[in-house]
Amino acid sequence: MRRITISVEDSLAEEFDELIERHGYTTRSEAFRDLVRGRLENERKLTNGARYCVASVSYIYNHHERELASRLASMQHDHHDICVSTMHVHLDHDNCLETVVLRGTYKEVDAFANSLVAQSGVRHGNIHIVPVEMASPSKKQHTHFHYQPKT
Repeated sequence: MRRITISVEDSLAEEFDELIERHGYTTRSEAFRDLVRGRLENERKLTNGARYCVASVSYIYNHHERELASRLASMQHDHHDICVSTMHVHLDHDNCLETVVLRGTYKEVDAFANSLVAQSGVRHGNIHIVPVEMASPSKKQHTHFHYQPKT
């Protein structure tokens, strides 16, 4: 680990210390590292420097909305190679929350995540993408099951 020294105005240092306290950091170094990582992640997203990523996509929808649940499930099946997991929660009689975990190339994950929350009838969609350095998330890494119906 390398030590660096920075100088900032007193008012900025005070705001930084308040941020540290609000977020529960134990040291300025921890907070500074997180801020730098966040900025670097955003830069990689903006410059298409992020080749791979993981993402969580959460959205709320009315399950009575015409064929919406079926459409969303079909979309996930069509993208089974990047859909890692889906959690479905019944919020009340009408509304459901789904959170989908995705993994793959940034371009594919970003496009699919945006297509999910853009579906007519989906409300309160939120996409959180984290660029990661990893070996290619190839289909070989996924376990594939082939359904053979009994005859």
